[in-house]
Amino acid sequence: MIVRNMKDAVQTDRRVVSKTWESVRLLLKDDKMGFSFHITTMFAGTVTEMCYRHHLESVYCISGRGSILDKATGQLHPIVPGTIYILDKHDAHVVTVEEDLIFACVFNPPVIGNEVHDETGAYPILAEAG
Repeated sequence: MIVRNMKDAVQTDRRVVSKTWESVRLLLKDDKMGFSFHITTMFAGTVTEMCYRHHLESVYCISGRGSILDKATGQLHPIVPGTIYILDKHDAHVVTVEEDLIFACVFNPPVIGNEVHDETGAYPILAEAG
C-alpha cells in the first residue's frame, strides 16, 4: 500500500514548477503502478501548447475556468469543474486559463517525476538515474 499526503509532497522534489503551471506528482514510475498521478495547477492568464507524443493523459478539472483547443479539429471546449478531457491520440492541444485551473491528471506511461515540456510541448521519455 502506498499512502501520500499532498501537503507533504508539495515540500519535496515531487513538486515541479514551470512558467505556466506547477505539478505535484503523487504517483510516479518507480511506484510500479503502470501510470502516474499528478495534481497540476495551470496559472490564470497563461496559454500552454502541448502534444504528448510519448504519453496518453486523462485530465479532470477540480476547479477553475479555461478552455482547450483541439489543434487537429479547431474545436474549442470550455473547461470548468467536472470537465474531463482525454488525450487518447497524442492530441496536439492548447490550454488557455482564465482562472487558475486545478487538475487531477493520469499519465501512461508514468513519468519519473522531473519532466517538463520540451520544445514540441511533450514530456520526453527520461531514464531514472542510477
